[in-house]
Amino acid sequence: MNTNYDLLVVGGGMVGAAFALACSGKGLTIGVVEARPPRRAWPAGEVDLRVSALSRASERMLARLGAWERIGDLGASPYRQMRVWDAIGGGSIQFDSADLGEPDLGHIVENRVIQLALWERLESLPDLTLICPASIAELERTADGPALVLADGRRLGARLLVAADGRDSLIRDLASIPTQGWDYDQRAIVATVVTAQWHQDTAWQRFLPTGPLAFLPLRDGRCSIVWSADGSRADDLLALDDAAFGQALTDAFERRLGQVRVDGPRASVALRLQHAQRYVESGLALIGDAAHAIHPLAGQGVNLGLLDAAELVAALELALERGRDLASLWTLRRYERARRGDNLAMLAAMDGFKRLFGNDIAPVAALRGWGLDLTDRAVPLKRRFMDRALGLNPGLPPLARPWK
Repeated sequence: MNTNYDLLVVGGGMVGAAFALACSGKGLTIGVVEARPPRRAWPAGEVDLRVSALSRASERMLARLGAWERIGDLGASPYRQMRVWDAIGGGSIQFDSADLGEPDLGHIVENRVIQLALWERLESLPDLTLICPASIAELERTADGPALVLADGRRLGARLLVAADGRDSLIRDLASIPTQGWDYDQRAIVATVVTAQWHQDTAWQRFLPTGPLAFLPLRDGRCSIVWSADGSRADDLLALDDAAFGQALTDAFERRLGQVRVDGPRASVALRLQHAQRYVESGLALIGDAAHAIHPLAGQGVNLGLLDAAELVAALELALERGRDLASLWTLRRYERARRGDNLAMLAAMDGFKRLFGNDIAPVAALRGWGLDLTDRAVPLKRRFMDRALGLNPGLPPLARPWK
């Protein structure tokens, strides 16, 4: 069976689903290929181990796509402050939404909540076909455009193929697009925990020599933790039983929220920096983690991916307005120019923070502690950081811009 689409999106996760949803209603036929459907329900009190810190720009985009209200119903946890401190250098910095007259700095949301809210919107669209479950066997490049051959023999052609299939993108590999980067020899350990004291609607992060530890507030009072630890330290932590791991968390967090108890399973993922050497080819574009993978210490991965999606939508809208080919390099390079530099800068900044705060040489630790304290007192500089977190910086794509 052969089916042709104007736009074929591989990956129905958060970024791919948001992009497909944003392209609906533009006179295009759209297909979304996904290996498995999202979970529709889960037991009361269960928390996804994978959570994202959504920026205000991401919130605005999801609201414009009609998904934010559903996300709120399923569970979004606003955080109003952010507190960061260094285990060795002793410096600290605090951000407070009240300083800007804003209700919050962002929201902590389970990844499955975001995906389900978007997926439910996709299911209601007449110009979009969900091809799920589906497994891709081959990518063909023809004169008419790219085509996917599925494991069951179906062939899906497209004017434009968009890869939103994650850090280990099959489409990127089949298209022979190389990446640059390196492994960090760190693992991010994730878990849900109960703390003796209330989290104060605050996102907490302590920089340790072996990697940063973050406590992210959940709306039921618990916290989701992300502990990025060097290889041997990660192995030791993963080998602990729940009681011993909870005690290790309590000690590493300096008892800021009292005794910590693990509430549920743990998981971990190997960390690496990765950047595709190019985001586009004729008939093909990479977005989200397929284009770039970043250290999670600032929780920017999904926000960067959603901005990719919004910028690619803007490029396609311009092409439609001017009668240009959606799949041409004229169209796609506009997206690449808009996003590649910003993404590279963020990757470099997070890599720099990781290396700076992972250095336990005394003069370096003292200098960074002084830098944190100085930045905390420099109100204009702090305001710039918060403006960026809130999506008030200029140059955002239309879907992510502040409401008029």
